[in-house]
Formats: sequence, structure tokens, C-alpha cells
Amino acid sequence: MRKMLKEMARRLSAGEALVLVTITAATGATPRGTGARMLVGKDGRICGTIGGGAVEYRCEQVALQVLQSGSSAQQDFALNREDVQNLGMICGGDVSVFFHYIPHGDKDTLQLAQAAEPLFASGAALWLISQIGSGGAMSLYTAEEGVCGGAVPDWVLEKLPRQPKLLKNGEESYCVEQINSPGRVYIFGCGHVSQELEPLLTHVGFRCVMMDDRPEFAKRELFPTAEEVQVVDFNDLAAYVTLGAEDYACIMTRGHAYDTKIQAQILKCRPCYVGVIGSRKKAAGVRQVLKEQYGLSEEELDLVTTPIGLEIEAETPAEIAVSIAAQLIRHRATHHREE
Repeated sequence: MRKMLKEMARRLSAGEALVLVTITAATGATPRGTGARMLVGKDGRICGTIGGGAVEYRCEQVALQVLQSGSSAQQDFALNREDVQNLGMICGGDVSVFFHYIPHGDKDTLQLAQAAEPLFASGAALWLISQIGSGGAMSLYTAEEGVCGGAVPDWVLEKLPRQPKLLKNGEESYCVEQINSPGRVYIFGCGHVSQELEPLLTHVGFRCVMMDDRPEFAKRELFPTAEEVQVVDFNDLAAYVTLGAEDYACIMTRGHAYDTKIQAQILKCRPCYVGVIGSRKKAAGVRQVLKEQYGLSEEELDLVTTPIGLEIEAETPAEIAVSIAAQLIRHRATHHREE
């Protein structure tokens, strides 16, 4: 969404009209669910996706018609047998889509799109709130800054979800999506696996902080897309960072002793995810040390996932990175649903 809002600001500034296509409801085996979006201009899809295939093709054509008419629209789609076969699915489904027409002179939307980037950069928990119907006014919300854009009813702000959701109250409907989280992924150790992992995580929307006690590894040129790269003392992490309940920790230093010291310090902070590279045999020994020498509780120790990553028979640093990224994606999705 960050990329889409940047592109929206750039094109509106250049005088281009746009259509923001949003799935507001989906049932059955549809390719994407509520909150999936794509941005369409005069030459077709610009960025984002609502799942590809037949639904996306149809919606792109409708969006081009909306550009011509200059009026927002709502439309429902039912996937027929031919659509299902084209999408490689085993059953059909229904999709409701809102086409928000954004004229080239829409100063309110331009200001909102421009205001989004500093909020992303600040690390704020950020929600995009889109009114469905009545022109489709958009707003941004953070607890610190309040509402930016059109007015939002209190009943919406009281129910801000983690996952994209359509909120209804009588005739009013709003599509609400958290588009930025304050949580970061702290990667301890900047070796070969970390160098493969960080770009993957950044690409799928995680904000990564790289940490190592070796200056030759904690180098910006090795991690050009990371949010931060720091040289730290693994014996005194509190001098550099305090992890919160929204944060993730991936521990993959050059030795068991360092991994153990880091776990002893960060588990007290109760981050939402702690993954440690290594074997199950190593994990059992480290767990005993953390319990006996550092006084960690069973509850704190149960926060640790080790070996880190999904079991996909990964061997190379790149393959291991894929398994870790997949595990964090799954954890992010399930953690948000549970809340």
C-alpha cells in the first residue's frame, strides 16, 4: 500500500485521473479477499492486484469505464465455471468490488497520499479507511495524529481491525485496513542467511533492523533496503534497543554462545516472535541454560521457535531465508487474526 499511495501522489500531481479498485467482500474460492486493491489509470492497471485472472481483467475494464464516466461505482462478480478453470480453482465464488473514481483535481486525495509517506516512515500504526459509496472518501488514522482526510465516524474508529474488513452501520460502509505496523524484525547476526533474508522480508512489507557486533558485517552496503543497520554489543542490547510486543526477533549469530546471550535479554521483552537458527539438539541444551543460568520461565522459553523457518528441506542460505520469510508471513497473518 505504501508503494500504491506514492504512485497515487505522483500521478495526481501530474494531472492524471485514477480509479482505486477495492474488494469489499468475497465469498467462496476467490483469488483475493476483502481489502485487496489495485490502482488503474488511463493505460490500465498501474500497481496492486486483486488476484489476477478473470476477476482482475473484468475489473480493469470496468475501471476504464469509470474513468470515462467520471463516477464511482460498485459492482458484484460471480465466477462461472470457465472463470474457475482459468484461475485453476476447484470452485467458484462471489466478489463485491468498489471502483473509487479520483479526478485529477482531487486535492484532498492528493494531500492524503502525500501525508502517508511520513507516517509510514515514522513507524506509526496506520490505518487506511475508505468510504464505500458516497464518493469513496479516504482517510488515514494513527493514534498519535488522529484522522487525516475525510471525517470518520466514531463507530469505525472504535473497531479498527488488524486484517482488512468491511465495517457496516445501517446504510454506511467503510473498508478498513491496517497498512503499517509499529513492529520491526530485528535480525541478530548479519551473515549469509541474513543477507538473503532481509531483502525478502522487506519486499513483503516487514521493516528490518540488522544488528551485529562485527563492523565488517553490519554494513549498509550489504543491506541497502534495511530500515537500520547497527553495530552493537551483544552483551548489552538494552543500550541499543528495547523490543516490544509488536516486534519480531530472528537470531542467527556466528555462535551458540551469542545466540544464548541474546535470547536471555530479549525474551524478557515478550516480542511476538522469536526464531533461532540451529538444530533441535542445540535448542534443548540452550533452553536448559536459559532456565538454569538466566532464570527464564517456561512461558518465556515457549516463545522461542527453533529451528527457525518452515520445514521445506532447505539447505542453502537462500533456501533457509525463504523458509524463515514464509514462517514470518504466516505468523503475521495468524497473530493478527487471533487479536
